[in-house]
Amino acid sequence: MVNLLEVLHKEIMPAEGCTEPIAVAYAVSLAAELVDEEITGIELFLSGNIIKNAMGVGIPGTGQTGLPIAVALGAVVRRSERKLEILSGLTPAELASAEGLLERKLLEVELKDTPEKLYIEARVHSKNHTATAILVKEHTNVQYLAKDGQRLEPKMDKADCGDPLSLDPEVYSVSLEDIYAFVQNTPFEDLRFLLEGAVMNKAISEEGLRGEYGLQVGRKMSQQSALNLFGADVANRIIAATAAASDARMDGSAMPVMTTAGSGNQGIACTMPVIALAELLGKDEETLARAMALSNLITIHVKHYIGRLSPLCGSGIAGGVGAGSGIVYLMGGTLAQIKHSIQNTIASTSGMICDGAKPTCALKISTATNAAIQSATLAMNNISASPSDGVIFEKVEDTIKNMETLVQEGLAATDQAILNIMLSKGAASS
Repeated sequence: MVNLLEVLHKEIMPAEGCTEPIAVAYAVSLAAELVDEEITGIELFLSGNIIKNAMGVGIPGTGQTGLPIAVALGAVVRRSERKLEILSGLTPAELASAEGLLERKLLEVELKDTPEKLYIEARVHSKNHTATAILVKEHTNVQYLAKDGQRLEPKMDKADCGDPLSLDPEVYSVSLEDIYAFVQNTPFEDLRFLLEGAVMNKAISEEGLRGEYGLQVGRKMSQQSALNLFGADVANRIIAATAAASDARMDGSAMPVMTTAGSGNQGIACTMPVIALAELLGKDEETLARAMALSNLITIHVKHYIGRLSPLCGSGIAGGVGAGSGIVYLMGGTLAQIKHSIQNTIASTSGMICDGAKPTCALKISTATNAAIQSATLAMNNISASPSDGVIFEKVEDTIKNMETLVQEGLAATDQAILNIMLSKGAASS
């Protein structure tokens, strides 16, 4: 049987900032560390999904958005060993150095013609050297590293996305029965590490509720006033807590989040509803850890079919499906009711597109959290979307696989259309 514990350890990791621009900073840092001279140029060749997800998101500790400052910081801090936490502990002096690098206008960005949804190629030039780092498929998967055309072997560890585990599709296409059995039967001590993510994601949620981040979706939902139509019931408290974490993260909070399947927002979307409900219900740590294992594994399972980066919103669809499953688990639901919740959530959110990482992600996450709560409530009453409904098939696994068909056949041109629309805003303002 597939070792799902390895999957959890591989796919759940901390990150500071949105994973796409931070992955670009990581790639630049890998290359910059090799030239060891004053940088004279930086070239980036990026897939459309990377550009889409890096254009409008806040970069931690900078008060700025987008790729340029992330790239400059990667060139300056040169802490590639920290991977997706590369900007953790950023100093004012490092930020000033990065801004100075930007003023020299050394950066060139090109769209890479590649079938890969996740492709980052960074070339860093100095007077005497050129170094190249290429990341493919996953945010820390170093496919190629070279100095002056001489290929080098990157340092690898078990957490690297280049681990052979990621190459076996059976790891991610296990049945829901196997996932549920794993969640039920794995010793609590083996799952305890998931509680670190609960602490981390709850902390940034509380920061989002306190501060004026982004659109303040969670904060305004939680504040009682004549302008707020939301009450203080359980559902709205869960939605507000989840959206607030995304508010803070997308607006450049320097607090880390625990990511799931390469995305902090997916980590937030699939865990915060579970964390918030467990607290409201007074559940113990073991029950929370098992519910988080379920929500994470089902999110990872759905992402296997819709893609690491996708025209569909991974936080809204995969994260929402995972959250609904975790909610059912906390409410004492059965595997059959978990399946009902998955069917209901996909019926509700399957058309949610991804138009990049930016503050309005908090709106999509709040919508998905509401759908998860609604779907779980219906599931607990043994109500499920039926095979006569749209993309829903009788077997829940077939419904999930329909998301892959939707991405590959129905939405093949959607990413490019979204990117064209986003880029046209810059052209219109110039």
